[in-house]
This record gives sequence, C-alpha cells and structure tokens, in this order.
Amino acid sequence: MNIFARKRSHTAFPLKPVAAGCALLMAAAAAPAFAQTSADKPAANSGDNIASVTVAGIRRGIEDAISVKRDASSIVEAISAEDIGKLPDVSIAESISRLPGLAAQRVAGRAQVISVRGLSPDFSTTLLNGREQVSTGDNRSVEFDQYPSELISAVTVYKTPDAGLVGQGLSGTIDLQTVRPLAFGGRAVALNARGEKNSLGKIGNAKDTGNRFSASYIDQFANRTIGVALGYAHLETPVLDNETGLYEPWKRDDRAGLPSGTFASDGIKAVAKSGRNQRDGLMGVLQYRPNKQWTSIVDVYASQFKNEETANQLEISLSGWNGGNKPDPIYNPVVINNGTIASGTDNNVYPLVRGMYNKRKDDIRAAGWSNEFKMDGWSLFTDLNYSKAKRAELSLENNLQMSNAAGAPFLDYVKLGYGNGGFSQLTPGLDYNNRNALYVTNTIYGSGYGKTPSVEDELKGFKVTANIQSWGMLEKAFSSFDIGANYSDRTKNKHQPEGNINLKGAPTTISPDLFYQSANLGFAGAGFIPTWNVPAVVDKYMVFAPTDTQGYLIAKTWEVSEKITTAFAKANIEAELGSDVSLRGNVGVQVQRTDQSSASRWYDNTTGTIKPVDDGKKYTDVLPSMNLAFGFDNQQTVRVALAKQLARPRVDQMRSALDFGIDTTKREPGGSGGNARLDPWRAKAFDISYEKYFDKKAYFAAAAFYKKLDTYIFTQTKSYDFSAYVPPGSVGDAAGFPLHTTIGNYTAPYNGNGGNLKGVELSASLPLNMLTKALDGFGVTASTTYTDSKISIEDPSGSIGQHIPLPGLSKRVTNLTAYYEKAGFEARVSQRKRSDFVGEIGNFSNDRALRYVVGENVIDLQLGYTFENGPLKGVGLLVQVNNLRNAAYETYNGDRAQQLEYQKYGRTVLAGVNYKF
Repeated sequence: MNIFARKRSHTAFPLKPVAAGCALLMAAAAAPAFAQTSADKPAANSGDNIASVTVAGIRRGIEDAISVKRDASSIVEAISAEDIGKLPDVSIAESISRLPGLAAQRVAGRAQVISVRGLSPDFSTTLLNGREQVSTGDNRSVEFDQYPSELISAVTVYKTPDAGLVGQGLSGTIDLQTVRPLAFGGRAVALNARGEKNSLGKIGNAKDTGNRFSASYIDQFANRTIGVALGYAHLETPVLDNETGLYEPWKRDDRAGLPSGTFASDGIKAVAKSGRNQRDGLMGVLQYRPNKQWTSIVDVYASQFKNEETANQLEISLSGWNGGNKPDPIYNPVVINNGTIASGTDNNVYPLVRGMYNKRKDDIRAAGWSNEFKMDGWSLFTDLNYSKAKRAELSLENNLQMSNAAGAPFLDYVKLGYGNGGFSQLTPGLDYNNRNALYVTNTIYGSGYGKTPSVEDELKGFKVTANIQSWGMLEKAFSSFDIGANYSDRTKNKHQPEGNINLKGAPTTISPDLFYQSANLGFAGAGFIPTWNVPAVVDKYMVFAPTDTQGYLIAKTWEVSEKITTAFAKANIEAELGSDVSLRGNVGVQVQRTDQSSASRWYDNTTGTIKPVDDGKKYTDVLPSMNLAFGFDNQQTVRVALAKQLARPRVDQMRSALDFGIDTTKREPGGSGGNARLDPWRAKAFDISYEKYFDKKAYFAAAAFYKKLDTYIFTQTKSYDFSAYVPPGSVGDAAGFPLHTTIGNYTAPYNGNGGNLKGVELSASLPLNMLTKALDGFGVTASTTYTDSKISIEDPSGSIGQHIPLPGLSKRVTNLTAYYEKAGFEARVSQRKRSDFVGEIGNFSNDRALRYVVGENVIDLQLGYTFENGPLKGVGLLVQVNNLRNAAYETYNGDRAQQLEYQKYGRTVLAGVNYKF
C-alpha cells in the first residue's frame, strides 16, 4: 500500500541526480585514455608516478575516499577530510548523508540522525575508532550533531558486515575515525574560524548570529616513536524557527458548524522559536610505536552540547472547548475539500499565548586504549574502551490568556486556512501583543506543566583479536585467519520527574522587566505576540515541584542492562583464479551471547504503593558472513556478500516498567509498558555490486541489495497473565470480587513477522578533465538509491493510521555535488534529496511519535580561496551558505491535506578563515 501522497515538484538543478549518475557513467566510458590498463601504459600508471603528484583540497578528500572503497573487502562508502580539521559541514551527519544509500533526518533544522538503505536509525550502529558508542537519547542511535566535523578525519560506512566487525548493525555500521599522528609526515597545525548569520533575523532574545572555531595540532617526537594529536572545536549557533502546527490526529468527530464526518484537527498554533545551541568538542590521541612490532594508541573524546530555546506561540483549541465559556464555539463559514476542512472561521474560541521553554545539556566522554603486537607469522590486537553519556533537561510550559483584573474571558474568532506545502493560517480578531491584557492564570489548558528528564548511558568493553598468517597449501586460498572475542557491558537509565506549574497567588500580568522583544507571526497571519523569560516568570509567580512518585509517572523511570559476549573467527581470502581474475575477501562466523535485563517500577493502585519489577532474558545468535571481491582487468571489481544480521531492540522498548490498572466494568486487569524479553530484529542479507575504477581519480558503482527481515518489533496488544500484579483474593466469579480473571490486555513492543527489503544504488565520481582539458578543475560526484519494502507496521499509541511504512524509508534518495578547484580557488554546490518517509519525532511527552515527513531537497554552497604562495601561504578564505533554498520541514497525518507541522529554519551564511602551517 503506497500511502505517501503525490509529491510536489521542486527543481534545484537542471540535471536531475539520477540522470547525472548515468551521464557520469557514459562520460567515463567515453574516455578511452583512462580505460587502459596498467599493462598498456606502465609508465603513466605506475604507483611511483602517481605518488609524486601532490593532490590537495576537495580532490584529495575524494581520492582518499575512493581508495578506501576500492581496497575494502566489504561493500563500503567512505568520507575523508580534505585536510586536518576541514570536513566542510556543521556536523558529521551532513557529510555522511551525502553518501550513496544514506539519508539524514533533520531535527530543529539540523541533520541529526541517519537512515541507511531505507531502514530507521534503530537498525544501524555507530562506532568511534571501531568502538560502539553511547547516546544521550532514550535509544541506541547516536545523535551525530554531538560530533564536530572538525574533529573527524574519516568515516567508513560498512554496508556489509564481516565476522570481525563487532557492534555491527543490521542496515549498516558507521565508523567515525580520528587521526593517527604517526601517519603524518611531520608537524601540522590547522586553525579555523567562522561567523554565521541566519536569514530569519532576531526572534525574542535570540540573536541571528553565531560562530564556530577549531584548532588541530599534530606532531611527532622521539625519532617518530611518539605521536600526539589534539583537537578542539567550538560552535555557537542561534535556534530560529518559524512554524505552524496542528493537533493530531485529524479526526471525524462531530463539532458545531462542521458537516458530519468532516476531518478536522482539535487545535492549531503558530510558533516563532528562539534560542541558542553551544557545542564544545575535544579530541586527543597519543600514539607510541617504539619499533615495528608494537604500537600503542590512547584515544580520548569529549563533547558538551547545550541547548536553550523557547517556543513562543499563539495556540487555539478547535475541539469545541473554550473553558466552558458561553457562547459555545461554532464554525461559520467553512470550506470543505474531499471531506477535510480546508478553511473557515471558528467563533467563540479562547486563544492562549504560550512560552514552551526547554533547556538541555548533554555530555559525552569516551576513551580507548589499543595495543597491537606483531610477531613472526602472527599478531595480537587488544582494545580496552569506556564511554559515558549524560543528558539533563528542563521543560517548562507557561500559559497566558487574555482577560482583565476581574478574570473575565475574552472570547475571539479565528480565520483558518490549512497548509499543504506552506504555512497554515490563523488570523484572530483581537491583538495578542497587548501585554497588559495577558494574564498568568489558570487557562483552559491549566497554568503550566514541567518536566525534568535525565538519561545516563554507560558502556565498558574489551576486545582481543589474533591474526595468524596462512601456511602451506592454505596460502593458495587464504592470506590469514582472525580469531577473537569481545565483551561489552552497557547500562542505560532514565528518570522523568514531572508536575503541574501552579500559581502562587492571584492571576497577574507579567512585569515589564521580564519581557523580550515581540515575535512576528505574520508568516501565519497571526500578527505579533510578546515573548518573555519563561524560567523567571515561573520562579516569580508560580510553584514547580516535579516528582516521579505519582502513579501515572512510575513507568517513566527505568534501567536497562546488556551484557554481550562475542566470539568470532574469520578467514581472509586472497587468491588468483586465473591470469586475469583475482579473489579477495573473507568468510567467517560471529557468535553473540546476550544477557539483557531491566530493573524498573510499577504502581499498585490497589494499595497506592510503588513496587519493583525486574525482567529479562538470555539468547544466543550465530551470524555467518561472507564477502567476496572478484578483480578483473581494467580495474573492475564485482562484489558478492551474504550474511545473517541483527539489530538489538530499542533500549526504551526493553524497559520492564509498566502501567497497571483494573477495568472495573469488565472486571479485567490491563496495562501497557515495555518488554524486557524482546528478541532482536534478525535478517538475512544478500548484496552484489559492480565497481569500475580509474586509479583513484574516478569510479562508477552499481549495487543491489536484498534483506529478508525474519522478525520485526511492533507495538501490539496481546493477552497477558497479570497474576504477579493482581492483589491476592481479588479474583472470583461472584459479583463481589474486583476481578473474574487474571488475564487481560497488555500493550507493549512484541516480536512479529518481518518481510522483505530490496533496493538498487548507482554512484559515481568523475573529475571532468578526464573528458577534456578544457574542464580541468571541474568535477562531479553523484548517487541515487531506490529502496522498496512491503513491510508495514502498526502503532496503536500513534495517530497516523494503520499499515504504516517502515520508519526512515524513503523510496528515492539522491545526492549530487558539483565542484571546481584550481589555483587555490574552490567552489562546491551539494544537493541531497529524499522522497517522503515516516520519521520518528520526539513529542511534548518526550516519547517517540511517528509522522509522515514530506521529502526534502536541501542545497548547500561553499566558496573559498587558499593562498598557495607568498606571506599568506596556508591562509584560506571561506564563504558557505547552508540550506540555500530555505527548504521547509513538513509533516502530515497520512493525507497531504492533513498537515501536522510546517517549519522553516532559514538559510545560514558563514564566512571565515582557515590557516594551516
């Protein structure tokens, strides 16, 4: 079932990315001079001559990435920094999202999480220098904007696993890599500084300017036996956002003035968001190599991310509720299109002016110590690692309504126009920028509500691997053998105290010293509204005492632990199958023993007490894998891969916490919560690819993949025996007993049937001087991916309907980058585009909610010049424009006419200077 609505057409480049990929292939095939083999032209293609050519800047990054892809035994994609501290994007997520088959989901305008080959971020894992990482969210998926691009030297995305890859994901494994100082020929220092400005302008107390700077230092000592690398990156950027939103779900209940059966939303809001993000990242590497036999490396990484923002909004209930005031709300007039309200006027509503404040602080610390010992015929690698993440958050809701000293309600009307590819419109009759008429009071939505969630995630691990060189007859087929083991111990816990924010005294206006400048909601037809210091207003006029001991909050506190022991064996293949065919790759098996458990709480409402609940399970998975790369003449490679794969369940789904209650009408127990006995997602995968290389200058690749998901995790309602939670003596057939059975419905994540996922990828990179010298300096890289799946999921707690497509799956993802680089000048324009998909969005309850997300088309531009001679040698000037088109972020309810959110974050212009010496 294709539930995605027909997409609107946006033309950003006259050459579509799919056509660009085909054009690259044809162009490369038409360049016979570069299709000759090294045997045909030994002098031109010898390794010595290639190494003598100095390549820098964009081309250096592209050629290094091509080399990684060509030389890998698995199917991989790669990014390599043009120079130290010089990946061009704000976060590493934006760089990763341009790789074939990968797509980013924007959160608050930032590329934050990554989908690999049409599967949600839940299905992939992220490593830092080969080590699995903790996360600050409720789940495993890493928020990539925690990792400054300036501190990452390379990224490798493994689309097919091998037995020695520990922490592998089902859709892919993303390995972020920092520098190795002894790989550099000498000392290197890089300094970068940039200022930025957002096109939306100032909102509230938030500036429209920001800055980022970084410093990297690499050096070698003691006759190059000791290497040191240090890096620091700072970012301070405004949070600015214009948006409109509709309450979910759109529904058909009767309301005055609407024809029966009309789809309508219960509320609408216009928001001008103001705030600031600050991120500081620190990286350090100490590498010791006293001889060729021993290398020891200590890695440390730390980042702190701070976010403070306020959603300044005019919000109106359209459900028929105006606080019980008279006259009752009624629609008149209205325009209906295809059974859904398109526009109209709702009369006798009681709007609110709200300040929704959020403050968040994330801290990540990671350290690892690896040692490699090389002996005659064998080597040993050991790695000890530790990482920890903490998140502390404060959410405050502050509500104002128009009134007077006597508390009389000021009812109003609102003219409505619902958006489809634009901002919804809500034009009220009264002036909501009148500060003297807006009262902190017990509004129709209460006076306020707050939350203080916190998350802590800790991971400890140890790995040992032995590599044994092949011997005897085995050398004809295998170059070496790897055997090893890994142990990881992870614990994640969450607390979420909440509570009402109540007035200390009588309703009151806000003192003038607590107001900021007014926000313009003209984009939604709503005029101006005041903005104010929400924490200060709460502190001055209100009382907030969050707790986690109320019955409805008990299940929001939980702890989940995982202990995973992994053993693996892998044979590395290197053989000649004939005079013109070679074979390399690996075949192996990985065995995982998982011990998962959860310690949480449940609320016994029959006695009013909080009780512990512990649960879990142990299971073993055997994961064979094979990667074969057949090498043919003219630098052609055909790869084939087979594997059994898994992805462990979301951490929050594995909580044992539950809400328990008794249906006094049916005399049956019931509940909802997590499931600590979940099995992982399991799949069988087949991949095949064809790759054509032109040394490391250019390549073309075509790949196909197929995954059979044996299981999937759905939220379902099933019969459950609540004997452990039912009070003794409460079950009986007679009318006097509260229950007649211990069996009731329990809504939770369960393992269910899976399905198939398949897709094709085309990708290419080509410097255009391979076609004609007249285009020297110009080049393009392009990729397109088509993914299809018949798997659909259910989300009983959601609001976007049934038979929902796989979250994160865009059928079409395309990327195109065109660049020019010559004589110090550099220009690059990049487009990343994806079709509609189901996204996972955090809602006000700090829970994951599913939305249909309109496909995106984001374009970035970069211009620069680097002085190559003279007193300014090494100095580079840079101008960047991110989100050049001010592309919107839009979600809907399943029908494009039933919009949920429409947001614009503005375009960001950065200008700065780089210096390397």
